Amino acid sequence: MGIVVGYVANPEGRAALERAGEAALRLSAALVVVHSRRPGREVDADEARQLADVHDRVREQLAAAGLDVALRDVPDSDDPADDLITAAEETGASLIVIGLRRRTPVGKLILGASAQRILLDAPCPVLAVKPED
Repeated sequence: MGIVVGYVANPEGRAALERAGEAALRLSAALVVVHSRRPGREVDADEARQLADVHDRVREQLAAAGLDVALRDVPDSDDPADDLITAAEETGASLIVIGLRRRTPVGKLILGASAQRILLDAPCPVLAVKPED
C-alpha cells in the first residue's frame, strides 16, 4: 500500500505534498513523490530549493514514523498525468494526491486536462486538494 503525489513548486504542489504526507502517516503507507517537468524546462534554483525544503520536511515526518518516501524526478515529461498514473500502477498505490488551482466561476466549468485525465484513468482513488488562502 502506498500513496503517489504529484509535486510542482507552487502552492498547489506544496498543498498536495503536505496532504499526501499526512495521509501516509495516517495510513502507515509509503509515499512516492512524482516531480514532472516538460522537455527542455530546467528547474531554477528557487524551485529546486522549494522542492528540497518541502520534500525534506515530509521525509523527516515519515521517517520518524518509520515510513518510506521516494522522489521520482521526470525531467522530460510529455504528460504529467501519465507519470502519476504510471507511478501508481507500478507501485500498486492505494491513493493519488494532486493539487488543484482555484478557478473563476467560469473556469470551474472546465477542469484542467491533466487533473481530468488523472481522475478518469487512475487505477485507485484520487484526492484533489487546494492550497489554503
